[in-house]
Amino acid sequence: MSRPGRDDSPDRLYTLTGGRARSAPDNPFDLVTLVVAECDPVTGMQSEHAAILRLTEHPTAVVELAAELRLPVSITKILLSDLLAAGRVSARHPRRAVSDPDVLEQVLVGLRNL
Repeated sequence: MSRPGRDDSPDRLYTLTGGRARSAPDNPFDLVTLVVAECDPVTGMQSEHAAILRLTEHPTAVVELAAELRLPVSITKILLSDLLAAGRVSARHPRRAVSDPDVLEQVLVGLRNL
């Protein structure tokens, strides 16, 4: 069984990111950062960038994007940084963290039941 992104050719991943292995230290993206497209894809755009813009028509978490693109999260963050620098996406963190112990317990029970 192959795992998304793990079994991809390293050459392909290197090409996607222009040789970058890590995103910049000031990268605002973490797993739960919500990303929203600020424009539509344009002709000639890298296919992964265009796919991200289509997937982020509505707020979408970084981890969801990586799963949909079947790419490692680190590569997805680099691609998102490119789009953010170009003003093609915006990023924001979820507004409110869940801190209610009862809600967290219910989530844990639900996950265990899967």
